[in-house]
Amino acid sequence: MKAWRLAQGASSLDDLSLVEADKPAPGPGEVLIRVRACSLNYRDQAIVTGNYFGGRVDREITPLSDGAGEVEAVGEGVTRFAPGDRVAGAFFQNWWDGPPRPDVGPALGAPPAKGMLAEYVTLPEGGVVHIARSLSFEEAATLPCAGVTAWNALMEGPRPVRPGAHVLILGTGGVSLLALAIARAAGATVFATSSSDEKLERVRALGAAHGINYRAVESWGAEAARLSGKTGVEHVVEVGGAGTLAQSMAAVGFTGEVALIGVLTREGDTAPHALMLKGASLRGIFVGSRGMAERLNAAIDANGIRPVVDRVFAFEEAVEAYRYQASEALFGKVVIRV
Repeated sequence: MKAWRLAQGASSLDDLSLVEADKPAPGPGEVLIRVRACSLNYRDQAIVTGNYFGGRVDREITPLSDGAGEVEAVGEGVTRFAPGDRVAGAFFQNWWDGPPRPDVGPALGAPPAKGMLAEYVTLPEGGVVHIARSLSFEEAATLPCAGVTAWNALMEGPRPVRPGAHVLILGTGGVSLLALAIARAAGATVFATSSSDEKLERVRALGAAHGINYRAVESWGAEAARLSGKTGVEHVVEVGGAGTLAQSMAAVGFTGEVALIGVLTREGDTAPHALMLKGASLRGIFVGSRGMAERLNAAIDANGIRPVVDRVFAFEEAVEAYRYQASEALFGKVVIRV
């Protein structure tokens, strides 16, 4: 089979190569997945450049956490899946459900876990989910990291999004546009930020009620609060990081929640005091569990949610897919068809 490999100690895309490898066989409790599509996340860029948690990879790996395909074979004792099932890997292989805990196990696409950018992958059946019936493999491949992150941010906290709520999303990347779709399905009004008026028009076409160009509006957090007509928005999907957190705290209203996801910016005001008088909260989000992935896929089928796939690249064009995903042109998700 063919597979992409990232070299030990990798620091750039020059360390990514396409190789021939032995086709794996499922052991007891494992499923063999014929991968049909994978998608890229910001995390994958950090792993390639050696800037992810722990620094450069300490061994050769197959990259990417996000992949979807069909079960080709199952090992002894497998009961949840059968050949022909349409499936995806779960980001955390041992976090099946419940709140975050310290023993959730490896996350796909980084040591010591396996990665999905190969024609075939074996995974434990506990680390696999059925994908939504209504989605193509390319669409389903966008969900394991970004989709579950957005779902966790909006639907798994102490006060899930309800009809009439106001939600602020930052930018037009994969997490933000999936959050837009989830929030709209829940009956919320969505505000979006971008530095591009053209992208804001595209976001409005997807259902956002208001778009704020953060280069033109310096205090865009306060502007989102003003547009809400309330004390602020109930939910902020904060993907920016330290550089945008103060604005997100200005946007959130009384008893609202900022779902902290972002690492895109590392410098800025992170003092939490702006939340104090509002009784608002800051909740850390690091993807989510298999159960969250299952609930997300059920909601997609029930509500007709379609992930925004920006571009699809051929398997041999993986390096070009990485480059495009890191560019300012990105709108939604980049997919690699296997």
